[in-house]
Amino acid sequence: MHRRDVWIKNPDGSLYIGQVWPGYTVFPDWFSENILSLWTEGLQNWTDMGVEFSGIWLDMNEASSFCSDSCGTGANYSALAPLSVVGTVVPGYPECYNDTIWGPSGNMTINGTSTDSCAPGSTTMTVIEKRGVGAGGEQGVNLNNPPYAIHNAIGSFFNGNTLSTNATHYGGYAELDVHNMFGLLEEKTTNLAVQSVLPGKRPFLISRSTFPSAGKWTGHWLGDNYSKWQYMYLNIQGVLQFQIYQIPMVGADTCGFNGNTDEELCNRWMQLSAFMPFYRNHNTYGALPQEPYRWTSVANASRIAIAARYTLLPYWASIKSLTLLARKYTLFANASMAGLPPIKALFYEFPDEPELFTVDRQWLVGSDILVTPVLTPGAATVDGIFPGRGSVIWRDWYTHAVVNATSGGNTTLDAPISHINVHIRDNSALLLHQEPGYTIYETREGPYALLVSLNAAGTAFGTAYVDDGISFPPGPSRSLTFQAAEDTLKIESKGEYAIQQKLETITVLGVQKPSQVTLQGQAAQGWTYAEAIEELVISNASIELNGQVTLTWK
Repeated sequence: MHRRDVWIKNPDGSLYIGQVWPGYTVFPDWFSENILSLWTEGLQNWTDMGVEFSGIWLDMNEASSFCSDSCGTGANYSALAPLSVVGTVVPGYPECYNDTIWGPSGNMTINGTSTDSCAPGSTTMTVIEKRGVGAGGEQGVNLNNPPYAIHNAIGSFFNGNTLSTNATHYGGYAELDVHNMFGLLEEKTTNLAVQSVLPGKRPFLISRSTFPSAGKWTGHWLGDNYSKWQYMYLNIQGVLQFQIYQIPMVGADTCGFNGNTDEELCNRWMQLSAFMPFYRNHNTYGALPQEPYRWTSVANASRIAIAARYTLLPYWASIKSLTLLARKYTLFANASMAGLPPIKALFYEFPDEPELFTVDRQWLVGSDILVTPVLTPGAATVDGIFPGRGSVIWRDWYTHAVVNATSGGNTTLDAPISHINVHIRDNSALLLHQEPGYTIYETREGPYALLVSLNAAGTAFGTAYVDDGISFPPGPSRSLTFQAAEDTLKIESKGEYAIQQKLETITVLGVQKPSQVTLQGQAAQGWTYAEAIEELVISNASIELNGQVTLTWK
């Protein structure tokens, strides 16, 4: 491999050797003309040995090194064993944990009251200070110690725990000039390699390092955060920011990575992340275990939130256009084709409402799902604003009841433990999975449901994009259009992809009690009406989605 000229070098042409988990290590040079063939060969070797994979997690690609400079050059490599973190224990109790009450285990029992040592309504959230700004005159430039050091957390030098800035790439590029390209080019190379190793399938990558245009090749997680309430709040800001950067598949290490979490924080975070694009519970070595099943309340909260997530998969998410009849697709299809963000700040959809400009504790999934999480310890309620200034009808995701919202101001919502507030916007039609399965595959094999939320004028509109979810580049697809007006719902279906699963249930919200319901020109069987929430439900419809569908109620 050394002869293939695929590793980063020192200025004198020797191999640049840093230190990472295996011990002394070289670093791939993504500028090398031979790196793609090498990388593809390596991934192919995995599959040939029976190590199958469906996606790749790219970590440490800033790049990360546990020493500064080329510390392994000339070293006795056999004398350095791989680094070990076995036995390392993360000290300290969780942020709001009271060890005098619950002991050293880190487990709490939630009985409907505050279970932490943080006073209700207050918080011990860590305040993250802005870093200082350093400057200096350039009399001469030492690439490893320039006068314009950034004063990062590692120290006031560029090469702390990463590649030295004088490391040299294929073509003569200095690391100082191309440092941010390491992760991006690894992502591109890996994506292309996966296309070769798993032909015909869409590559799925998650990377820690990103750079402009990375969203074409990879998704992202927000790095090594902390198990603190402040970082759950920052989770929202981070995801919203990466929508602007055109990296839509993004999320945080749920329940926190560094430090120790507790039951209530993990409970709230597992709910929050279920409504983010990328969803992963992940923490550091030696910290308190934080799998959801460790606490009954967290397991229950996770089941509820994940059930909603899997139900919403066909919707993730319909994109509301500024004009009613404009074309809109499923969330990630639209992100790919039009660059529109799957996750939106509230002002994105309601730009004429200045009170929304600073809202960063709520977000929209697509255009039609509003999420209002609890972000403080000990809370049983949460304040949230409902966009539209009274012109939009918002309905509860779980009960379908209309929210009595304050126009242009906050509304206080009940938020008992294990409950996250989710609301549906009017004038929407959401294609859903009727029954969430244990896996996405099982969920997709089941029937569909359609949820229609009428506005005050009795209209609704929505679309969905359906394909096999696997093929790359995308093959045959089908576009569905749902439009309701004048007591009639019409479904238009176009495309070459044949949807096998049937539409079993249609729910229409905002309907006055009908005396007659017809489906495809025939009297509908098995329909019910709940007057308190103006809900019409047609069960056992068994309608194919490959042609036109008409539902009327009078």
